[in-house]
Amino acid sequence: MGPAAWPEEGWTVAGDVSGTGSVGSGGVVGDVLPGRQVPGDIRADDEEALLDAYSRAVSGVVTRVSPSVVNISVLGEVRTRRGPFEVRGAGSGFFLTPDGYLLTNNHVVERARQLEAVPPDGRSLEVEVVGTDPATDLAVLRVKGHYAAQFPATALGDSERLRVGQVAIAIGNPHGLQTTVTAGVISALGRTLPAPNGKRLIENVVQTDAALNPGNSGGPLVDSRGRVIGVNTAIHPGAQGICFAIPINTARWVAGLLIREGRVRRAYLGIATQARSIPAAWRQLLDLEQPVGLEVVHVEPGKPAALAGVRTGDLLVKVGNRSVQKHADLQAILQAPAIGQLFPVVALRGGQRKTFTLVPVDAG
Repeated sequence: MGPAAWPEEGWTVAGDVSGTGSVGSGGVVGDVLPGRQVPGDIRADDEEALLDAYSRAVSGVVTRVSPSVVNISVLGEVRTRRGPFEVRGAGSGFFLTPDGYLLTNNHVVERARQLEAVPPDGRSLEVEVVGTDPATDLAVLRVKGHYAAQFPATALGDSERLRVGQVAIAIGNPHGLQTTVTAGVISALGRTLPAPNGKRLIENVVQTDAALNPGNSGGPLVDSRGRVIGVNTAIHPGAQGICFAIPINTARWVAGLLIREGRVRRAYLGIATQARSIPAAWRQLLDLEQPVGLEVVHVEPGKPAALAGVRTGDLLVKVGNRSVQKHADLQAILQAPAIGQLFPVVALRGGQRKTFTLVPVDAG
């Protein structure tokens, strides 16, 4: 719904109390013209050709993707000492499937009593909440009474294959302006941010300089081929060009569970991690072939990892006897059946191997 400060870090979710989602894009020419080598001294005609190719690529993406992007209008209620009062908000979303499932941010719809989705053709579609996951700030909606309809679903990419510097295009409806597009690049990968509810950290977040504005929340971040690579979610209020999106691999996993079960039940260790290369000296000393582990960047007090002695800076290499080298590896291990089970965890600390035994709890 409306802009709200995220706890601890001061991030602002890209929602709007009066408008709709927005978009951002920008890029590197290498993504548009793969394999072309650009000399250090670019001639004027070469530069013009490259910019023209980039413009055509962005324009083509917008043509393909924008029919799938909707403005989400929210009618909600807030309770105060003086009693409840009505509030209106807006965000963005996009079609996941042809039969009317939509993906957006949880903070856009969490207080909604009535929801409406408006695609670019101007139709007013009444939608309902299928399920929400505050831990990742994601929500799945479905259009009411149109189950046989064919909606323009988006193509989903693979966020594990993203590269810093590649083109990122945001599409949404900021400030009520229909189908607004901004372009940029992927600025960083593997960021960790607090969820809007302040109870969890969202891991493996994508950072981009594609401009997001109030109302952008829930809109797609796409690559130069028009594949969704993230769900736009937050901006840094004190800086320009620092915006964030939930990676599409996380969103795909969460959305699947919400559609099938209406909720996400996951095992929780009480840590946040990011991928990090294992120092060559450590690998040689410990006879490790694994090149990458998961560095612990946050340990929540009183949770399984903290109780077992895991510290910030530890580099996880195995969880439950399985190698972990990326966030998706840990996510695959910490499914609902892992709750309450004994899990051996192998970590590296100061060039030494440490072993812990953790019992994951229900993330709630």
